[in-house]
Amino acid sequence: MRPRSCTLVTLALLLAVAAAAICVQPTAAAPPRRTVASLNYGSDRAGNGYDDVLDLRGAPTAALPGHEKDDKHEKDNNPINVFADRGAWHAYALPAADAPSGYGGFTGPLYIAQEYPWWLSASFSRIRLSEDGRALDLAGGGPPRFTSRPGALVQAYDVGGGLRLTLELRYATHRTALVGAVVRNTGRTPRTLGAGWTGSLLRPAEAPMRQAPSLAVAPRGVAVDFARVRAADDFLTDGTERFEVRHRDPVRTTVSGDGDSYRTELAAPFTLAPGAARSLDWTESYTFTQAERTAEAGEVRRVLADTARTVRAADARWRGYVDGVTAGVPAGRRRLAVKALETLVTNWRSAAGSLAHDGITPSLSYKWFAGGFWAWDTWKQAVGTARFDAGLAEAQIRSVLDHQIRSGSTARPQDAGMIPDAVFYNDPQRGGTNWNERNSKPPLGAWSVWQVYERSGNKDFLREVYPKLAAYQEWWYRNRDHDYNGLAEYGATVDLANGSPAQQRLAAAWESGMDNAPRFDAAPGTSVVPNRDGSGQVIGYSLTQESVDLNAYLAVDQEHLGRIAAELGKRTAADGWRARAAATGKAVRERMYDPATGWFYDTGLGSGTRLTDRGRGIEGVIPLWSGVATRTQAAAARERLLDPSEFATAMPLPTVSRSSPYFAARQYWRGPVWLDQAYFAIAGMRRYGFGREADALAAGLTERAAGLTGNGPIMENYDPLSGAALSSPNFSWSAALLLPLIAGR
Repeated sequence: MRPRSCTLVTLALLLAVAAAAICVQPTAAAPPRRTVASLNYGSDRAGNGYDDVLDLRGAPTAALPGHEKDDKHEKDNNPINVFADRGAWHAYALPAADAPSGYGGFTGPLYIAQEYPWWLSASFSRIRLSEDGRALDLAGGGPPRFTSRPGALVQAYDVGGGLRLTLELRYATHRTALVGAVVRNTGRTPRTLGAGWTGSLLRPAEAPMRQAPSLAVAPRGVAVDFARVRAADDFLTDGTERFEVRHRDPVRTTVSGDGDSYRTELAAPFTLAPGAARSLDWTESYTFTQAERTAEAGEVRRVLADTARTVRAADARWRGYVDGVTAGVPAGRRRLAVKALETLVTNWRSAAGSLAHDGITPSLSYKWFAGGFWAWDTWKQAVGTARFDAGLAEAQIRSVLDHQIRSGSTARPQDAGMIPDAVFYNDPQRGGTNWNERNSKPPLGAWSVWQVYERSGNKDFLREVYPKLAAYQEWWYRNRDHDYNGLAEYGATVDLANGSPAQQRLAAAWESGMDNAPRFDAAPGTSVVPNRDGSGQVIGYSLTQESVDLNAYLAVDQEHLGRIAAELGKRTAADGWRARAAATGKAVRERMYDPATGWFYDTGLGSGTRLTDRGRGIEGVIPLWSGVATRTQAAAARERLLDPSEFATAMPLPTVSRSSPYFAARQYWRGPVWLDQAYFAIAGMRRYGFGREADALAAGLTERAAGLTGNGPIMENYDPLSGAALSSPNFSWSAALLLPLIAGR
């Protein structure tokens, strides 16, 4: 234990950081003229607008995002931040200021081939203006301005000679983006202009992906059709997907002989009187099936018939979103709140394939996180999403409950009530290799549902999900409490992928969500044991340790199931859940707390020995967040959290204490700071009355994480010693729990 004086010095430094509010100056340049509506989101009390909270500028050089990187993990990250909305499966960025070849169009789109993101083009639809047969330089009158705003991407060009061009991109539907272009004559003489569009494919480098996209002339535009490709770890299409551009005005399109580029021309030139403007609007739609394409064609006609209505609706929706996430947030942190909002919305995917409801993926910027929903992520993401769209939060909870194993299942009857770890566009019957039923994830469903209900007041939603959440609880104690002592273990299902003890142990670590945490593999390590039903049949596997976070989570969910039952008038059930929560909490605080070291630990299965030799991990603060710790226990944990040799690192709250022999600052769950666990620690401190210290830790997190208060992306995790960004940019659960963290509630 460090001397108390060191703890107080560290606390004083953290409090000083908390007092220094960072205020980002408003954008100096005047906003470009709008097509039909003003993107006015107001500003926070410090006078800060919400332009460019993320740097969305850039252009790809290859179809596979991030393939230029040498390091494998880096290679799967897309270095260009993108924007999507409405749950669309295609996204865009702004051009790079120093790359004129991208002027006149939006970078991309980035599309998801069912489960994996690819760039279709560096800039598929680039507008060109001409006069007297001469192409005009869009930047002839000066450098263009590229701006991202909540809900829209905006470009402004001074073409020179009294001509101005603005481009605005918003999403009209879950499959279609609307691009509005306005050409304005600010000069003193009439101008007669032509307009055209060009674009080319950015083909994948290798077969069979390389041959998948093909250009075709489409009514009033151009289309890209996709051949059927079933490259399970890289590219998945059914041969029915299409990306299609449709212009409001009559056009003529030709495709080049090599099939890699196209040119579209406005059917007739137009004349602009002095002070007059002409709008040139088009849509860009990405659909998976013929049925989607047919339905979307009607939506596109409606959108192009009245673009002003679409713009007004999008802007009003986003003003509501911004109001939701900034309510109660200190002025200096509102831009961060809007960044979290934009991260979550860009990662929103609408129902498609085997995904029956909208949900939020972990990150569109990382290959393996773009096309599926994870249960643990969903519980946390819904809590943040409910602050701006409770309906979407409900949908994402449904998106994982849709695939809960039902009683009577013929495939895995022993797992009735289980919620699979991850679900994707392709289920196993469709050859999905990312879908994962070999383990579940920590049980936070009832907590998540209650947080959403407090925002929505939708009692019908409670009625819908209550029996499913109750069945999930029963599954944990039936399949993961090996010795029936009321403390559960992480484990693995009976599954072909879990055919060996090594694979079972791996699945159990995945089930915790903390894959390579030292508590699972530090000497002497952890093995697995089979769990059997009354007839002796194996129904699953448990680690030979009872995990403190798992049981604290179970206690929280039991408490919230009691609240839900009471809200639904189920008094007897509510009393039962409260009693179970009390019993679980008592077991955690009496069996899993070590008074000698002032921390909570996993315990050995059967022996009950606290596994202190594996070092302190951030899982030991979950009893504070859940409220099962005593005040004495919480006070001791507070000392550890504020000690610079423990958890008060330069960027505070690493996943493993710095004093642990297994601490590794950059190894996933062996040291990096994860914002979800940091949120649980800070919320736990606030719960026990340590609000001032909690605020200091929150300030240390937000101000020392690389790029967080600037225009960098919100990351999956960070180096606790330097604050450097580590894995997966634009990560959803980090964004979601930043919202209550910076709001202080």
